[in-house]
Amino acid sequence: MTQFPWTPASSTTAAVLLSNFVLLVWAAVDDSSTVILRPPHDGSNRHTMFLPLFPSPSSSSFSGDGKSRRRLHTSDAPSPNARMALHDDLLFDGYFTTSLWIGSPPQKFALIVDTGSTVTYVPCSTCQRCGNHQDPKFNPYLSSTYQPVKCNAGCSSCANDTLQQCLYERKYAELSTSSGVLGEDVISFGNLGQVLPQRSIFGCENMETGDLFTQHADGIMGLGRGDPSIVDQLVDKGVIRDSFSLCYGGMDTGGGAMVLGGISPPSGMVYAYSDPARSPYYNIKLRGLHVAGKRLDLSPSVFDGRLGTILDSGTTYAFLPEAAFLAFKDAIMKELHNVKQINGPDPGYNDICFSGAKSDDGSQLLRTFPTVDMVFGKGQKLSLTPENYLFPHSMVEGAYCLGIFQNGKDATTLLGGILFRNTLVMYDREHNTIGFWKTNCSDLWGRLDASTGDMSPASSASNNNSPRSSSDVGSGRFISLQLIALGIILFLLSNHYAFGV
Repeated sequence: MTQFPWTPASSTTAAVLLSNFVLLVWAAVDDSSTVILRPPHDGSNRHTMFLPLFPSPSSSSFSGDGKSRRRLHTSDAPSPNARMALHDDLLFDGYFTTSLWIGSPPQKFALIVDTGSTVTYVPCSTCQRCGNHQDPKFNPYLSSTYQPVKCNAGCSSCANDTLQQCLYERKYAELSTSSGVLGEDVISFGNLGQVLPQRSIFGCENMETGDLFTQHADGIMGLGRGDPSIVDQLVDKGVIRDSFSLCYGGMDTGGGAMVLGGISPPSGMVYAYSDPARSPYYNIKLRGLHVAGKRLDLSPSVFDGRLGTILDSGTTYAFLPEAAFLAFKDAIMKELHNVKQINGPDPGYNDICFSGAKSDDGSQLLRTFPTVDMVFGKGQKLSLTPENYLFPHSMVEGAYCLGIFQNGKDATTLLGGILFRNTLVMYDREHNTIGFWKTNCSDLWGRLDASTGDMSPASSASNNNSPRSSSDVGSGRFISLQLIALGIILFLLSNHYAFGV
């Protein structure tokens, strides 16, 4: 899912609680400044996740004083992380989900992991217009630890009833919507790591429309930059380091892994600088593309238009500016022999597909399709195999289609999940870098341990393979990871609000 802004009531109160949970509607105070990435094919029923990116408010009452995060920045002591499995399949489902447990006793939910959003939300039992999802709706009356977030200066709007709860609302580029109330409860991250259950603020849906209504997943886990995100809440409490990682399974396996918190970067990880001032999203400095070892004749500025180059785990495929897409497509086709171009599986899309590949699955596609290199700011390269830019034709066995498309007339480069199959992506927000490591994500834990030789999630600041500077440091159409840490961190229960009936 790609961007998610929200609409604060005034420019002076960047309504943290609301801005944190107004999923795809992080509207800035001035509507003219809001930017939305729109899918190139509106109205199609293809299972493609594509949520809009919006700028985040510049300030928020939810952020606190930020001292805990600054202390984390200067500490090299190991801290816990949460290891979590990813489920579902990028192409068949359009997303990857992970499990969160909310309340006491815990109620389980399957949430889409989304780096383009700061909101975490689930359907509420009071919802009269929510779809039938994977798990039962969240029932706050069954949780002894649930508390509503009362109306305050940070709310963009408030419920006109006796509870006077903060309300949230979000809209997606493909016209789905969600709205509801904000609540606070204990959220658990499973038992694979050492992060204890934490009180966190989340959205409790009372209405959803469009794809949000029909999707199988229960809701969204927002991992984007901004105080409302689960990552920011855990970092602000001093529970984890300011980092998380995702690892998506391959074409024939699906699933994957996720880690909230720091890990020891594996040997061979390739880094790209991510400038938080460039855009409110996870961006990298992409300088060029190589196909079969040959550089495409493109200026680096092509990848720096509008919002720059953005990574979004909630978008399935990848979208390039027009000039880059045309050059990429032509270069791929020049490298193909003994294959036949055929129509795509959906007449609503002009997919570029090929039959005659010398493989019935994704494991042998290199015999037919070339490698693609992404070149970062100082020449570092991340090599992609065919499974990172192809998807299987759903109607023709043994046929494959390009999973990289033209982003309409938009100059933004949007890199969705397909590009990072079997790639550990480490979002090191503490050092403003994003690391990439090609691996088998279905066997991530063993491979990561073998590479690092370290069982603890040590700070990336103390690892020789980790970048320290704020410059480049070395080697998505639809819309995780190190072992447990040493020590347990006790947490303080934050802001209690009375729960009325």
